[in-house]
Amino acid sequence: MVPSPESTHKIQKTVGNKPLRSHPAAAVSIIIFGLAAIVFGLALSVSVGAADIKLATVWEAVFRFNPQLQQHQVIRELRIPRAVAGALVGACFAVAGAIMQGMTRNPLADSGLLGLNAGAGVALAVAFAFAPSLSFIYIMLYCFVGAATAALIVFGIGSLSYNGLTPLRLTLAGAAVSALLLAISQGVAILFNLSQDIAFWLAGGMGGTNWIQLKIMFPFVVVALIAAMMLSRSITLLSLGRDVAAGLGQRTRLVQTTGMLVVVILAGTAVSTVGPVAFVGLIIPHVVRYLVGVDYRWIIPCSAVLGSLLIVFADIAARMINAPYETPLGALIALIGVPFFIYLASKRKGELS
Repeated sequence: MVPSPESTHKIQKTVGNKPLRSHPAAAVSIIIFGLAAIVFGLALSVSVGAADIKLATVWEAVFRFNPQLQQHQVIRELRIPRAVAGALVGACFAVAGAIMQGMTRNPLADSGLLGLNAGAGVALAVAFAFAPSLSFIYIMLYCFVGAATAALIVFGIGSLSYNGLTPLRLTLAGAAVSALLLAISQGVAILFNLSQDIAFWLAGGMGGTNWIQLKIMFPFVVVALIAAMMLSRSITLLSLGRDVAAGLGQRTRLVQTTGMLVVVILAGTAVSTVGPVAFVGLIIPHVVRYLVGVDYRWIIPCSAVLGSLLIVFADIAARMINAPYETPLGALIALIGVPFFIYLASKRKGELS
């Protein structure tokens, strides 16, 4: 599954006549300054909300917690888990998008655009309808199953053509399956009088995140991110084409299967926590590739950092735009994502055919 360093070295400088860009110094800078910005963003996220709290009070609540103080309780039980979950969710969406774009060679690949978010949404609607008292761990498992099923349907439909799977067919199949699954989830919500719950979840947002959810999702996220890093060298080769990867000793089918499993875990965990927030996995990997090159050993960690940064600050903006009410997080991300998608589709239309 992991190619030898010698085989990777052969393609590090050029493939054909095209140079492979790689900027390790830029990647290290992104990781260092990005992590520092995330720490600042987490502190800011904890301090702002319906009632603003001074950063000094946040510091006291973390290091000198007093359970008798209401502000300390709010910080510890509500705002810290929300902020940390936002960072994890951002990393999940961004890394899932990076892996999908690398494996499918589709510049428009994203867990939202290829149906995984919608599949998890149907599973969540079914869980709300038939087992409303399920614990969060079982809701996550439902989302995993829904995301995996949607992925199988999308890839199956996209592969039906005589010419096989192409980026354009994959995108069209994802759009069609997403629309169908979204309609099914809304139908289930109407039938079982769940419209308010489902509507809140479909809008996307970090409200209601607690320590129990965070403790359950944390090991899934960590394991999946570690697995993504272990696959990064193989994804770099696969992003150059299956023939090139196979010629260098790559076990392409095993890498693709393992990569999709990692994507399902990341997308399922994120969607079960925050809702079907699209475009994070589309925007961030393209920005990272522009900055650090095409080596996925740098793209994946940098995507995780910038994805976390995007969600943390988007969540802050969601609480500040129309305070004391929250603006849906999915709507804020879409304001950036839709123009980016249109620009990308028009600029790279030759790559999709």
